[in-house]
Parts: sequence; structure tokens; C-alpha cells
Amino acid sequence: MSISTPVGSADRPLRVAVIGSGPAGVYAADILTKSEAVKSGELNVSIDLFDRYPAPYGLIRYGVAPDHPRIKGIVNALHKVLDRGDIRFFGNVDYGTDLSIEDLRKHYDAVIFATGAIKDADLNIPGIELEGSFGGADFVSWYDGHPDVPREWPLDAKEIAVLGNGNVALDVARVLSKHADDLLVTEIPDNVYAGLKNSPVTDVHVFGRRGPAQVKFTPLELRELSHSKDVDIILYAEDFEFDEESDRQIQTNNQTKTMVGTLTNWIAEQPEDLSELTASRRLHLHFLHSPVEIVDSPDTPGKVAGIKFERTELDGTGNARGTGEFIDYPVQAVYRAIGYFGSALPDVEFDHKKGVITNDGGRVLDADGQHVPGLYATGWIKRGPVGLIGHTKGDALETVTYLLEDRENLPLAEVPEADAVVELLEARDVKFTSWEGWLALDAHELALGTAATEAGGSHGVEVTRERIKVVPREDMVDISRDGVSAQV
Repeated sequence: MSISTPVGSADRPLRVAVIGSGPAGVYAADILTKSEAVKSGELNVSIDLFDRYPAPYGLIRYGVAPDHPRIKGIVNALHKVLDRGDIRFFGNVDYGTDLSIEDLRKHYDAVIFATGAIKDADLNIPGIELEGSFGGADFVSWYDGHPDVPREWPLDAKEIAVLGNGNVALDVARVLSKHADDLLVTEIPDNVYAGLKNSPVTDVHVFGRRGPAQVKFTPLELRELSHSKDVDIILYAEDFEFDEESDRQIQTNNQTKTMVGTLTNWIAEQPEDLSELTASRRLHLHFLHSPVEIVDSPDTPGKVAGIKFERTELDGTGNARGTGEFIDYPVQAVYRAIGYFGSALPDVEFDHKKGVITNDGGRVLDADGQHVPGLYATGWIKRGPVGLIGHTKGDALETVTYLLEDRENLPLAEVPEADAVVELLEARDVKFTSWEGWLALDAHELALGTAATEAGGSHGVEVTRERIKVVPREDMVDISRDGVSAQV
């Protein structure tokens, strides 16, 4: 690059790599392209979006229940951004394996990490290692057809405990309790349908440590529970405790007011004699329960046979404290859904307590707390696995704002040409996928749904299937790359 060709000009655009194509990564790329500096013509940018999966969208594709009504709207929004053609997508490229930090530095002026969080947060109680004790995030990955998890899932429990009071806990509980035939209208893969179809489950119990006013799920998630066919929802009067902070939240927060109202209406409409409930499956919502131990039995050593809780009470501030009263529930499986946790990335400083890249407002920091020029973070890997989509947009705006402020002092790429990274990946025999490849895979999945519908339904059930998700990574890659080749 000559001195007469400034970075950010039409001849030498600012080269930015975004690692992760979930909402955090796509929003960061979109916000950067729509920044005032770019819109005014003051700055030109060239953005490449990398993902370790062959398909885009991150946790929207692999972390949200398939029957969730808001998936389609979010996917449509992300699709519109990537379909404009001003952001390149490279799928099936793993940072740390296929591309190193040195490679990114060589080809890009700035790197934004948006890798999210896919692991379950730990729960350190006795028995957590027993057979039949699972991470909720792992189960979500299975039923969402994640390419890197086993195709089979052990669904042999009649009674199940789900720990947590967030949206993931409700997703897990809903999928476990829902009849498989009712999920055929979604994109679930055939192996997931088969596993859920053969599940003997009768009772799913969801446990929260605090009261109804402190739940972390949303009204939409809560209402979805009541849409499951042949599933009765059961609540318990002794769990409905409200302290001063609960009352304040109900009065000042419309979301809390709505959820408490829904729950109290449900319990008011519930028959006193639970034997009057006739559904073949039951979904129990418990509050004021803190897990103490997962237990086995002499008959099933090494396998989950029950779970012990300490009853809690609210302390006036909305927090819970133990009462010294303990209660046991017979269950054969336990799913912890108490939150996600980020994974460390090679050659980037990581806060192992918080599960985030060490950063200040999105500027990545080194071990001495100094900003590493040109490195940024956004989304859950920046702030931790909290907040909804709206928070992710604000998060991306903060990070991009700092990147733009720093653009005069970025370490310039030695080889900024757009084709150079393509040549590098090809030289390393990385079978990367593209946006055009995703369109081919998308069309293939839609065609699978159409074929199942035209054949009279799916698995003997007459149902309209919009799409059927492809699971094996190699199939995803082959369909994506063959689809592009066919277009050439």
C-alpha cells in the first residue's frame, strides 16, 4: 500500500474480520456498514464474516427451540443483512484451527470476536456427574440438529427435573414434555423426532430457586407452555410467596406483572383435586427450591434416581435463603439450565471466572489490562450470556463505535487484498462455504420439507413441513459447495 492510498479509501478499504455469524456478529457487521462514516463516503469498509459451522446464524439456528415463534423473524432480519452482498460469509472455518490470530492480523486491520457462548454453566453439587445428569445447552444442541453432537440422546426417563427459571429452562422442559408429532411442523431432523417419539416421559418438573416474581423467562416463553397438546401444567400454592421487592417489581415492571398474573391465573383455574387432570403428560412449575444433591439408589448405582432440594424463602430483597427444610423428588434425569458459559479462544486473553474475553467496552485487553490494538469483542463473549436481542444490538453499537474511534491507529494488514484470504483457505484445503452455498443448503432443506408434505406428511402424520434440517456437517458442506458449483 502506498502512502497515497489511505486506509478506508475506495482503493484500500478498511478490512475487518468478524468471527461468529450469530446475531452479535451480523449486527456488528451491519452497524459498521451503516455507520455515519461509511454512509457519508468518508470511510470504505470490507467485511468478512467467519463461522465454524457451515451455516450462518449461530445460536438462532442451534440454540433456540424449533417451535419458538420468534425464530423466523430474527432469521429473516439476519438474512436481509447478509443477502445484500456487501458482507462476505465464510462458513466451516474454525478460528484457531483453520485461521490463527497471525493470519487474521496479516489480512485484516481489525478483528471482532462474536463467538457467543455454547457451554453450560457449572453446577457444583454432589451427584452432578451421575448418568442421567445433563447440561441443558447440550440437549438444545441435540434437538436443534447441531452438526458436532451425537445423533442419539438417552430419553428413557419417566420423571425429569429441569433446573433453572430462564428461557432455556422452559424451552428444554417444553420440548421434553411435548409430543413429538406436534413438533413435526418445525424443522427438527428425523433423528430428533425418533428420539422424542420413543420417550416414556410422563412428568417434567421445572425448579427455580426464588419466587414467581423473580423468574428470568419472558411472557412469550411462559405462554408457549400452555400451547402444548395433551400436557397439563401444574403449580403449587406453597410456592407463591411475594416479599417487598416482589411487590415493587410487580408494580413497576410490566413484564413481571404479566408473568405473575399469568401464573396466578393458572393456579386459580387449576382443580383442587389434581386427579381431575387428564393429560398423559404433566409439566410442573416449582419455585423456592434450591438443588442440594442429585442421588442414585442401590438399585441404580451411578444413575440418577432422585434429586434433593432445600426449600427457600424470600428475604425481602427478592433474594432467597435456605429454610432448613429438605424435600426429595424421584426423577431419572436432571437437566441443568442455569445459564451458558463462554469458551476461551486461542491467543486472546480470557476471563475464566466470567466466561468472557477480557475487554473494556468491547476493546480486547491483554494480560496487563492494556487494549490490544485492532482486536474487539461483542455479544455474549464480550458481556456474558445475559440479555435479549435488543441488548446484542446495543452491545454491537458500542464495540463498533470504539473501532471507528481507533481507526487511525489500527495495525495495518500486510496483505489486505480480498482474494488473499480465499487463496489461503484453499491452500490449506479448508472446505469453506459461502453465502451462495447457504442459499443452496437453505433451498435443499426447504425442498426436504416440501417433499415430506407432498408425500402425505411425515412419519405417518399428515402435516405441512416447511423445512427439515440437515444435520451431518459433511452433508451440509457438500450441499453448500455442490450448489455453488452447479451455479457456475
